[in-house]
Amino acid sequence: MAITAAQMDTQFRLGMLIYDTRYRSLTIQVVALAGFMLLAAWLISNTIQNLAALGKPIDFGFLREPASYDINQRLLEYTSRNTHLRASVLGLINTMLVAVLGCITATVVGGLVGILRLSRNWLISRIMTVYVEGFRNVPVLLWIILVMAIMIESMPAPRDFRGENPTASLQLFDSVAITNRGVYIPEPLFSRGIGDVNVLGAFEVSLDLVAFLIVLGAGIWASSRVKRRADRIQDETGVRPVVWWQRACLVVVPSGVLLYLLGFHLGFPELKGFNFKGGIHMRNSLIALWLALSLYTAAFVAEIVRGGILAISKGQTEAAASLGLRPPRIMGLVILPQALRVIIPPLISQYLNLTKNSSLAIAVGYMDVTGTLGGITMNQTGRELECILLLMLCYLTLSLGISAVLNWYNDRVKLKER
Repeated sequence: MAITAAQMDTQFRLGMLIYDTRYRSLTIQVVALAGFMLLAAWLISNTIQNLAALGKPIDFGFLREPASYDINQRLLEYTSRNTHLRASVLGLINTMLVAVLGCITATVVGGLVGILRLSRNWLISRIMTVYVEGFRNVPVLLWIILVMAIMIESMPAPRDFRGENPTASLQLFDSVAITNRGVYIPEPLFSRGIGDVNVLGAFEVSLDLVAFLIVLGAGIWASSRVKRRADRIQDETGVRPVVWWQRACLVVVPSGVLLYLLGFHLGFPELKGFNFKGGIHMRNSLIALWLALSLYTAAFVAEIVRGGILAISKGQTEAAASLGLRPPRIMGLVILPQALRVIIPPLISQYLNLTKNSSLAIAVGYMDVTGTLGGITMNQTGRELECILLLMLCYLTLSLGISAVLNWYNDRVKLKER
């Protein structure tokens, strides 16, 4: 039986991997991937062999050894007798603390500055321009050191709060003390707390905090369900029911009841001896890093917000004004929701930059993960490769987590094609 030309074309031959356009691109990708994997395997094998020859085989057992150094700013209990693993965890928590505080502050400040730069008031818009250009064109390290110097040199010493005629006083109803040694704020305490639970032998997790977050999260979820129901009723009838009080009660009441049952109260800082005792001590290094990174990143966020607003057609503003909406309502209900689709993607990069720039904390003595795992631990143990690999993994995890959250939000606000 004769074989037709069409049947011959369907038969696979090895030469088709190179000469047939249907397979050529796949062949190139497979060869490139195999070459990359072989190169990576050679580099890893060569590194392991060289380290073994030097008497330093890759070993992460040093994480179980005593750290023998102190961490001045910490959210969990820690002593110098704890392990390097616990010290690294506390450093990572300090990095996350600065990243979260910095991202929130930079977003709020940057959003306000970006909107004010578009103000019709010449003086306000020029002042905002000076702020943006000033912070964007000076290295962030200099801002960190400047804020640190201001905190040390210009703030009152604890002794200025004592005596019959003190030259300094507590702020916010005698609850906050701002000194040249740091800022002391009220501390949340529980007289009937549930206790703590140890996780992996590295740190303790407060069950009181976990319970509060669960109740608060459940209240926020229930509030979102009420909002969706109100949106559905509005779409069906054109009348939106008043549900703000229901949403507020769902969030506030359960959380308030839980705090009451746990015996929640605040511990205020008090001047005892030569320094303040009680409350939460936010050291100058934390304040300097937080403020400098926030204000520096806010300058870039402001330009992103301004660009996002300008990307919206002026016809949107004119149409909203023709319906009788005032400028603040137009900005909040019409312009910003649409501008978010333009703002979010570049905003992710600024959050990532802020998180990675927190590694400059070592300049002011703030013990983040770079100062603990990538600093003292590495110098004490001599495990450079292991410490650097773990440090890279920490920043990679933080960056991917931030990107995942913001990409999820970006998918929620982007236009949906029907």
